Amino acid sequence: MSRYGITGSVAFLALLALTGCGASSDGGDEDGDGGATPAARDKGPACVGTAPADGAHVLRGGGFKLPGGGGVQYAGADADGTKRTATLRDGAKYASGQREWTVEPGAEVTVSGHDYTVRQICSYRVVLEPKAAEDRAALAAAPKSLEPRQGAADEGLCFTTDRTVLATAAKGFPAEGNTLSLLDNGGVQRFPTGLSLTVSYIDPAAGTAGIDANCAAIPVAGYKDVRVGETVEFAGVLFEVSALTEQAVQLTRTST
Repeated sequence: MSRYGITGSVAFLALLALTGCGASSDGGDEDGDGGATPAARDKGPACVGTAPADGAHVLRGGGFKLPGGGGVQYAGADADGTKRTATLRDGAKYASGQREWTVEPGAEVTVSGHDYTVRQICSYRVVLEPKAAEDRAALAAAPKSLEPRQGAADEGLCFTTDRTVLATAAKGFPAEGNTLSLLDNGGVQRFPTGLSLTVSYIDPAAGTAGIDANCAAIPVAGYKDVRVGETVEFAGVLFEVSALTEQAVQLTRTST
C-alpha cells in the first residue's frame, strides 16, 4: 500500500472518467482552467474497490470539502481494462500550482493533517474513508437545518455522510427507474439540499454532453463527454445517461 502526504496547500485529487457501458475518461488540466481534456473512451472496469457507508464521495471533475478545512478534487482517471487509478488534486476548488497524486484503491493520503484511505475508484467517483473516528463523526454530523441557502453556508448539506441529509437529497430526484431531463441552455436546475445542475454542452454529432454540478459554491462534479449508457452520480444518487438529444440530456435513476 503506497502512502501520499498532503498538508496545507499541498494537494491531491483523483480520477474521473465516465464508464458504465463504455465511457470517456478525463485527463488533467492541461489548459490551466481546472477543466478536463477529453480523452479516449475509458476501458474500464467501472469500479475497483468497495465504498464504505462513511466514505466521502468525490465526483468526477469536482471537489469535496473535508474535515479540518482541507479539500480534494477528482482530477483525472486511467483504466486499462483490469485496474483503475485516479489523479487526486489538493483543494476543493481548482487553483494554479496545486499538486496532484496518482492513487490506486487502498492508497493512503493525508490532507491538512487528516488521514484517508482510498477505498474505491470508479469512472464517476472516488471514495475516501477517514481513518480517524473524529473525522468520520465530523462528516456524519447533522446540520442545524435542512434548508439550503445557496452558498458556502450549505457546506453541511453538500459535504456530508449524514443519512438524513442524503435521504432528503435523494427524495428531490425522480424515483428509481424514472427519468430526469436536463435541458441544454435551460438554466440552473436546483435540488433540496443546495445542489444545482446545468448542461454545459451537447454535441449531437459526437453523441456526447457535459453536465456540471455545484453545491455550497463549490464545483462538485464536471462530467465531460458523457455518452448514453454511462453512469453519473449526484448527491449520493446514481443515474445512467439514457438519452441525448439536441435539446436535453436524460438521466434514468438506477439507485434507491
